[in-house]
Amino acid sequence: MAVPTQPIVLDPTGARAHDEHRALRAHGQAVRVDILGVTAWSVADPALLKELLTSPSVSKDARAHWPEYGETIQRWPLALWVAVENMFTAYGADHRRLRRMVAPAFSARRIAALKENIDDVVTGILDRLDALPPGETVDLREQLAYPLPIAVISRLMGVPAEQQDAFRRVVDGVFDTTLTAEQSEANTKALYEALHLLIASKRAEPGDDMTSLLITSRDEDEEGGLSEDELRDTLLLMISAGYETTVNVIDQAITQLLTHPGQLALLRSGEVDWSEAVEETLRFEPAVRHLPLRFAVTDISLADGQTIAKGEAILASYAAANRHPDWHGESADDFDVTRTVKEHLAFGHGVHFCLGAPLARLEVSTALSLLFGRFPELELAVPVDALKPLGSLLSNGHQSLPVRLKPASGR
Repeated sequence: MAVPTQPIVLDPTGARAHDEHRALRAHGQAVRVDILGVTAWSVADPALLKELLTSPSVSKDARAHWPEYGETIQRWPLALWVAVENMFTAYGADHRRLRRMVAPAFSARRIAALKENIDDVVTGILDRLDALPPGETVDLREQLAYPLPIAVISRLMGVPAEQQDAFRRVVDGVFDTTLTAEQSEANTKALYEALHLLIASKRAEPGDDMTSLLITSRDEDEEGGLSEDELRDTLLLMISAGYETTVNVIDQAITQLLTHPGQLALLRSGEVDWSEAVEETLRFEPAVRHLPLRFAVTDISLADGQTIAKGEAILASYAAANRHPDWHGESADDFDVTRTVKEHLAFGHGVHFCLGAPLARLEVSTALSLLFGRFPELELAVPVDALKPLGSLLSNGHQSLPVRLKPASGR
C-alpha cells in the first residue's frame, strides 16, 4: 500500500465524493487529507474509526488539544466547527456536563409527544402538494425535506415563525464549504445575531420550549449551568443539527427509492418496514460525509505502521466508512433495504452519538410512508445524474429534488 507523499485534497464542492471515498479507503486505516487548507488524518476504516471515537486519546476540544488552533481559527472557513463552545467540541467532564443539560430535550417522552405534530406537518404539506395540477414539477427538497424538520425543531426549541427563514439561511452557510474565510465569517456573524435575538426574545417572554428552559438554567445557576457563550452555542448546535441533517436524509431517501423501484415495491407492499429504508439511507448516503475535527491527545500508533502524532487533527469520514467492504462486504455499494446488517456511523459513535437520532428517524420514516402512500406514481422529473450536489464536502444532499407527483392528464 503506497502512502501519498502529499495530503489528498478534498473537493470543497462535493462533486467527486464517491471517488474520494474510494481513494480514502484504498490508503489503509488512515490517510492525510487537505480540508480547505488544514491537514488532518481522514479515518475511513470503520473499526479504527469506532475505536478512536470511544478513546480518551482523542478529543474534540481544539483549544486544549490542537496546537494549530490559534493560527488556524483566523483563516479557516470551517473555524466555527472547532470554535463553538458546546458539547460538540467538549471533552471529558465538560462534555458530560453539557450533554446532561441538553439530553432532556430528546427524551423518549418528548419525542413521542412530537409524533402527532410530525404527522400533522407532513399531512399539511402533502395536502398542499396534492392540490397542484397533474404533471407539474415540484422540488421536494424545498417543499418537503426543508419545511418538515424546520417546523419540528422550531416547535421543540421555540423558534418563532418570523425567525425561521433567517436561521435556515445562516445554517445552510455553516455547511457550505465553497465559502471563503471572509464569507464564512460574515455568515457566522449573522448566525450569532439571529441567536442573540432568539435568546433576548425568550428572556423577555419565556415559553414551554427547550430554549426557555436552557435560558432559565443559565440565569438561575451561574456556577453549575451554562455560560452565556455555551448557551448561545448549544442553541446553535440543537437548531442546526436538528434540521440540516434531517433535510439531507429525506432528500437522499426519496432519491434512492425512486431510483431503486424494486426496493420501493418491498416497502409499499409492507414486506419491509419504512424504518429499514431510513437505516439503509443513513448507511448508504449519510447526511454528513465528513465531520471536522478531532485531535490526538497522545501519539496513536496504527496497525499499518503509521502514527497519528499528539496534536494532529483527525477527520471522521463517516460516508467512506459506511461503505467499507470490510464492514458490509461486496454489496457495500448497493442500496438494499433488506440488508441484514445495517450498522452505520451516520449519527456518530460513542459519547458524541447524536442525541437527536430518534427524532430524525421518526421524521424521515413518517415523511416517506405518507409521501409514497399519497403519491403512488411519484417519479423523478430529471435523470438522477442531473441532480446537483450541494456545494459542500460535509453536507450530503442535492441542490434541488425535482419530481412529478402525478402523471400529466391524459398520459
